[in-house]
Amino acid sequence: MLVEALSLAWRQGALPSRPPEQHARLPVPGRPAKPALVAADAVPRRSPHTREGHAALLHAVAHIEFNAINLALDCVYRFSACGREFIDDWMRVALEESQHYGLLAARLAELGHAYGDFDAHNGLWEMAVKTDHDLLARMALVPRLLEARGLDATPPIQAKLQSIKDAASLAILDIILRDEIGHVAIGDRWFRVACDQRKLEPEAAFRMLLSEYAAPTPRPPFNRDARRKAGFSDAELDVFEQGWRR
Repeated sequence: MLVEALSLAWRQGALPSRPPEQHARLPVPGRPAKPALVAADAVPRRSPHTREGHAALLHAVAHIEFNAINLALDCVYRFSACGREFIDDWMRVALEESQHYGLLAARLAELGHAYGDFDAHNGLWEMAVKTDHDLLARMALVPRLLEARGLDATPPIQAKLQSIKDAASLAILDIILRDEIGHVAIGDRWFRVACDQRKLEPEAAFRMLLSEYAAPTPRPPFNRDARRKAGFSDAELDVFEQGWRR
């Protein structure tokens, strides 16, 4: 509801377009008391063929979508000096992420659960904090690296849902994948704009930033069709498939 109100206020011109003079570091964004945040390798693995595992799988996706709302709005807040077109893009992303979250929260409720019922990790936001000083790094390492992983991860999740004949959740994942291609494409576009401003070759700059931030290397199998639509070239994906090392 807050994201919808914020988006409407922006479209109606009711929000200031002047960027703040200083940007506060936000190591902990606004979030509910639950879920408990634990290390990524401490999140339990459960079979989707159990009732609890089924809900936990959808909860993990809901957690990503919840974080993605904050990630998009942090771009609006932190990099609004990029101009109205930039703000338009990331406000739209925030609104669509909130819609995804709403669909998943409703589906979890149908399964007798709610967001916060299972532990989760904080990897997405940790990378947002690390890149809060630099648009180039943020676009590379959040949408173009971490969120692009979702393009690869969605088909296997869909296969799990197909195996338990959960058509309702499959339909939600179809919507999310469609929209996430556009979100990663927005990140890729602004990454290339920043590269152009600094006279950097984008694919080489991406690898440079992976090294500089000790970020996880993109690993196959890749959803090539989705990644192509989001701005990745086959040549770039080939580099990572062949085992690029820093």
